[in-house]
Amino acid sequence: MLLTLALLLTAQTAPPAPAISQAELVNRTQQMMDAVGTGDKHPWEKYLADDAMVFDEKGNDMDKKKAVANIEPLPVGYSGVIYVKNAKAVFAPSVAILSYDMDETETVFGAVLHARYHQTDTWLFRNQQWQIAASETMRYYEDPAVGTMPAHLDEYLGVYQLTPGTVLTVTRDGDKLLAQRNGGKPAQLLPETGDLFFRAGVEGRRLFHRDASGKVDSLIDRRNNEDLVWKKIADAN
Repeated sequence: MLLTLALLLTAQTAPPAPAISQAELVNRTQQMMDAVGTGDKHPWEKYLADDAMVFDEKGNDMDKKKAVANIEPLPVGYSGVIYVKNAKAVFAPSVAILSYDMDETETVFGAVLHARYHQTDTWLFRNQQWQIAASETMRYYEDPAVGTMPAHLDEYLGVYQLTPGTVLTVTRDGDKLLAQRNGGKPAQLLPETGDLFFRAGVEGRRLFHRDASGKVDSLIDRRNNEDLVWKKIADAN
């Protein structure tokens, strides 16, 4: 009973965590992003908790030691900046969650490249300081550049079957190639290169496979290096 009372009194008299604003969280995060290109580990050492869990856009699971070690100067001929944008924050006692976009511009021997990411960090107030305890990043999907439409579109036309009753019909509308699953809404297949196509805003590729004679015999729906194979069962009418 006395121990319980002592614990309650301690909890009641413990000072509340000092407030931290969204602007300050963004400022600290931008410091960390600015340090990436120069290889400055200090902001990462400062703002990552010792027991932090960090998950990057490549699926790497890192502790603080690995995450900090990953901060290295860019190679000669490379430069880049990362800007924190569209930040949103949620606060609770001793907890702050910051979610934001990162716009990256990288220059590689004069060629300018862009990438967009989204990251969510959980900040905790412990040991008299605000630090990141968990961080997770995803990369926004971007369509590849549209290539030249092959001249032999008619070779792709026909009906492709995944399983009995599940079919994909490939048709054309002028120089547009369309794929329609079981009478649903047609989706345009945009050329990337050769027999390889993609759909706008949809991750993955659609590859028309040819047999030994060069005739299209199937359509491969490929995502994350895993394939669904639709066998061609009928040519175009």
